[in-house]
Amino acid sequence: MVELRHVSKSFAGPAPRTIFGRLSLDVAPGEYIAIVGASGVGKSTLLNVIAGLERVDSGTVMVDGVEYATKDDDALTVLRRDRMGFVFQAFHVLPYLSVAENVGLPLALRGESPAAGSERVAAMLESVGLAGRERSKPRELSGGELQRVAIARALVHRPALVLADEPTGNLDPAIAAQVIKLLRDAVTTNGAACVLATHSRSAAASADRIWRLTPDGLVAAQSGDVD
Repeated sequence: MVELRHVSKSFAGPAPRTIFGRLSLDVAPGEYIAIVGASGVGKSTLLNVIAGLERVDSGTVMVDGVEYATKDDDALTVLRRDRMGFVFQAFHVLPYLSVAENVGLPLALRGESPAAGSERVAAMLESVGLAGRERSKPRELSGGELQRVAIARALVHRPALVLADEPTGNLDPAIAAQVIKLLRDAVTTNGAACVLATHSRSAAASADRIWRLTPDGLVAAQSGDVD
């Protein structure tokens, strides 16, 4: 599902900085991996690269058989819409939509009618503990509730690839464990691949493999190594 080969990424500016160099990674369908590492090392950037939100300086990025270098931004947008679910660290919940409308957005973008997707939206909201909040607006929710809306939105269309950036960072331990179970269920039930960027030792421990991100690439790690 994910193939990165000798990928390098840097940011230009008054003080140019290399984020990572010659990084390689394979993630198979049905596999759930965790990316750990110090704050600022580039975990979010790596997820953005996998999603096609940021282009690399060199190397090959391929997701679901699509090589990014051969596609324009519009084609990558369609790939994200149809095949990926992304849990952003900053939620990116739309303030003018209700909770149900936010969660149902991936279905609407794929052309599904609100009626056809309503049952799936309701089931996802129940699974993240937000049943009964369908009509609430984001301003009425706590940070932890907004994170759960973002997770429900990422999983509602049963994506082939789930990218999760610190999905438990704003949640209490009980809800965090529930969210990690949802991610695991998406992998087990739908055969999705999942890449989780996290600082949480318990979240990382649920993964099939753990990789520590360094400026020189990825190094195999154990849950006990998580900061």
